[in-house]
Amino acid sequence: MPAYRPEEIEKKWQAHWKTHKTFEVSNSSDKPKYYVLDMFPYPSGAGLHVGHPLGYIASDIVSRFKRLQGFNVLHPMGFDSFGLPAEQYAIQTGQHPEKTTRENIQRYIEQLSSLGFSYDWSREIRTSDSSYYKWTQWIFLKLFNSWYNLETNRAENIRTLQDIFGEKGSAGVRAAGDADERHDFTAGQWQMMTEKQRIDAVHPYRLAYQSDTYVNWCAALGTVLSNDEVKDGLSERGGYPVERRLMPQWNLRITAYADRLLQGLDTIDWPEPVKEMQRNWIGRSVGAEVTFPLQNAPQQGIKVYTTRVDTIYGATFMVLAPEHELAAQLTTPEQKEAVDAYVLASKRRSERDRMADTKTVSGVFTGSYAINPVSGEPVPVWLADYVLAGYGTGAVMAVPSGDQRDYLFAKHFDLPIIAVTDAQQNLDQQADPTKEGRYINSELINGLTYKEATDKLIAWLEEHNLGKGKVNFRLRDAIFGRQRYWGEPLPIYYKEGLAYGVAEADLPIVLPEIDEYKPTETGEPPLGRAQDWKYRGKFDFELSTMPGWAGSSWYYLRYMDPHNDERFVSEDAEQYWQTVDLYMGGAEHATGHLLYARFWYLFLKDLGLVSGNEPFQKLINQGMILGRSNFVYRLNEIWDDYNPSNATLEAEPSVFISNELQKRLASKAFTNEDKSHLVNELSRIADVWNEINCPITPLKFSFEKLNFNKITALHIDVNNVENDVLNVEGIDNWNTNKNLVGNFISEPNPDGRFLCSWEVEKMSKSKYNVVNPDDLISRYGADALRLYEMFLGPLEQFKPWNTSGMSGVSSFLKKLWRLFHPEDGQLAVTDEAATPAELKALHKAIKKAQEDIERFSFNTSVSTFMIAVNELTALNCHKRAILEPLTVIISPYAPHLAEELWAELGHEPGSITTAQFPVFEEKYLEEASIDYPISFNGKMRGKMTFAAAAVAADIEREVLASEIFEKFSEGKAAKKVIVVPGRMVNVVV
Repeated sequence: MPAYRPEEIEKKWQAHWKTHKTFEVSNSSDKPKYYVLDMFPYPSGAGLHVGHPLGYIASDIVSRFKRLQGFNVLHPMGFDSFGLPAEQYAIQTGQHPEKTTRENIQRYIEQLSSLGFSYDWSREIRTSDSSYYKWTQWIFLKLFNSWYNLETNRAENIRTLQDIFGEKGSAGVRAAGDADERHDFTAGQWQMMTEKQRIDAVHPYRLAYQSDTYVNWCAALGTVLSNDEVKDGLSERGGYPVERRLMPQWNLRITAYADRLLQGLDTIDWPEPVKEMQRNWIGRSVGAEVTFPLQNAPQQGIKVYTTRVDTIYGATFMVLAPEHELAAQLTTPEQKEAVDAYVLASKRRSERDRMADTKTVSGVFTGSYAINPVSGEPVPVWLADYVLAGYGTGAVMAVPSGDQRDYLFAKHFDLPIIAVTDAQQNLDQQADPTKEGRYINSELINGLTYKEATDKLIAWLEEHNLGKGKVNFRLRDAIFGRQRYWGEPLPIYYKEGLAYGVAEADLPIVLPEIDEYKPTETGEPPLGRAQDWKYRGKFDFELSTMPGWAGSSWYYLRYMDPHNDERFVSEDAEQYWQTVDLYMGGAEHATGHLLYARFWYLFLKDLGLVSGNEPFQKLINQGMILGRSNFVYRLNEIWDDYNPSNATLEAEPSVFISNELQKRLASKAFTNEDKSHLVNELSRIADVWNEINCPITPLKFSFEKLNFNKITALHIDVNNVENDVLNVEGIDNWNTNKNLVGNFISEPNPDGRFLCSWEVEKMSKSKYNVVNPDDLISRYGADALRLYEMFLGPLEQFKPWNTSGMSGVSSFLKKLWRLFHPEDGQLAVTDEAATPAELKALHKAIKKAQEDIERFSFNTSVSTFMIAVNELTALNCHKRAILEPLTVIISPYAPHLAEELWAELGHEPGSITTAQFPVFEEKYLEEASIDYPISFNGKMRGKMTFAAAAVAADIEREVLASEIFEKFSEGKAAKKVIVVPGRMVNVVV
């Protein structure tokens, strides 16, 4: 057989796996189950670059390894196919987002298949398929028709709440949510309520509810954006202005699950940084809710939540969020202009920007005062954007002596700073949040310790109906509506202005066809364009759609039973697969997708629809593959007619110089040879340009005018670079400006190579450092790419990409091939018995490969394979007893080559998938003999070989009788012989 040709072998086995449905898996098996899941991708039009498959390769290795261990492995793939990018493209082109999404998915499937992943494609899901989002809508209806009972600590059907109302009224009902949104009534009053009144009374208890909520509104995109989609007050996509706006929005009451989400983190095997991010996002704190009465309207008050009620005597002012509901009422006529301007400016900043900006101090006085409830002193009420309406009560009692941000605010606006304990220090320089010492300037608690003061104040506040002790969470309810087209329609309709859930039998509510994908002229969401789109022909549908994270919050369950039309997942399938054993994905989803998915799972658990406690048992965050960017250097202001305002400037040729030449030019350390070379090259470029363009005034240059301080580094397409040498002929792929062709000035050296500089940074299309896996597969093969990505370094770490390294793993695979096909000839595997040295090399590899996969340390496995193949090559080993198990242990990493070799060894084609992973045997690593260094007075003089089982007395006797002792003892007797078993011998003479 000819030399190893991955392009033929890989296509052959990919076709075989597809035809024979090799990786399709049953929901029933006598084998133990193992569920491996990748965070499914959003199918962008750009396709995959080499950074994307890193986690997929790792999870595929684990999946194949677990099959070899005898597990029934579920390893599915699908697509998170709703989203804003497809909708924006639809707005620009008029194409239906379903069309572009379908085309992008097909591209992804081709690329993923070309890498040899063992996905069960029969279970593929797409969140934009109505057969899938039918069940996303169904789960939303369950949320809409549920409330959270704090007595039972679980979600219950809304009917149980209505039964309580009918029997006892609202008194004593303990439900998650804001009690201020609800009103009290008796059982008799409930019985007398109209349908509308009952719906209004129940709505504030629902887990899916509608309320006026501050959102990130982008008028240009016509939609609400999540905090993740806003950067520096602009939309991440398009860079359009975003403002905070109060709008009616659908919300999910994730806050009901805050405690359980926090507690569950202690039960799962996740990276500690991810768990800590979730803990911080949930933000449980123990403190007090306090009411500060308004000076001019004592019957009204401002509620604050504080974890340091002990410092309340030091509260010298209050700060409200600019969006606070009392802001307008508190603003005096004298302050109205300043307040209005400040509120308007705050609307243009996202919550994330406001939270992150700790350096800028800004605010505006409302002109009004509140009353400190314990001291009775008036405190001025300010607005400042470092307080957020959506967090806590949207107001804080500012204690500048104990909080640095309050301290900076007080200093900036010359407000009082009052010490509250005798342990606070340096208050002329900074805040001191210490809890040590005893309280001063605090009449009610003077002389008390922190705990004594806290307990006494809370008791006093509760006694006077001015506050209460409270556990609070930073976590806010999740906004669940988006004013977009390309998303799941909310299964809500309106009758007489009231929201109703559609009947489950009427699901799915399918996205209607519309003529344009942007908001209507009257500002309604795109679905407002749908003609005759009404529930049962007469009721208006909700026009918002679900956010992108809706479909991804439960997709792992649908993989278990993707074609079930009667249930979101059958009981049998769910109980068999239970939860995800290994979840692989990026750490950027720590507080978004992962938190929401856990919330949905806990909710489904309350309804008795799932059997586990957490959806993902083990989580691994793969690191990012960084791009190795290359740069060329553009000379600026080189032509005599250079003029920045010259309209013909773009037509003039740009000139680029290589790395070493720019270093010498920039430092003015260039030689006469450099100058001569540069003059000649610039003359050549000018002559070519003049000949092609035939200008009236020929292009000229002046070396003396060349501005060495204006040499611009530009990214160049790394796909035209190898070992930092630019392929000048390929630059059309980098830039469509034909005037660049030929304008690259290399070193004044004989080979004329154009050398680029390089830098490691994020892989991005804008940096031209994206490497297409298709090109590498075509050149080196998928197995080489899989091995190389694993070889780059530990899975969780960031790693720089360098295509040059691909040749090393490619050579390794060819070397492996030659163990079976010496000199690339015919198969030459023999049935001879293996030698101890060969067995040792094999079993070292078996042991290390198994340990590494179980520790998810894939890079060291690749090194182990290389060492084993080198050792076996040196031993000239071509024996079945060695090569057959070697093929199996390498198969998770290089499955195509392994399949080919396995079939050549006489096995059923494709059967390596279900082979048994070789058993490691310790005996093959035991040494029969050991070489001992022999030292005299601490200096090594030679070596002697002893049986591995030899005891110290025998070793000592043989050393004293040896020629080496006779030679180096110089006729002296041995005073002492030190034998370190298995290591060395030292003779003291």
